[in-house]
Amino acid sequence: MIGIDLVSIERIEAFIAKHGQRGLERFLLPEEILLANKPETIAGFWAAKEACSKALGTGIGAEVGFHDIRLFKNPKGAPLLELSPKVKERFEIDSCALSITHDKGFAIAVVAMEKRRA
Repeated sequence: MIGIDLVSIERIEAFIAKHGQRGLERFLLPEEILLANKPETIAGFWAAKEACSKALGTGIGAEVGFHDIRLFKNPKGAPLLELSPKVKERFEIDSCALSITHDKGFAIAVVAMEKRRA
């Protein structure tokens, strides 16, 4: 399963200007907020969570919320994601891969997932 999302960094900057820390807390976990210190990173995290929900076929909503998707980095700084146990079990996800990039005012993320084999 694959999901992709593209977001304008300017849109995220406007969101932060309007909603501040409280807005960030709506879609990022506390440890993600510590990692996301620039608008480009925040936009990439937004795109990653949206791409993940699209790979699951649900979008963000009742079945999968922003906080069901945890983003972090490996020791070399590459982005990784982890699903909540509830979501991982419900959708029978075995593994996830994530790529994020940004350029010329946009951030894009791609998520690939593998379901457990029967």
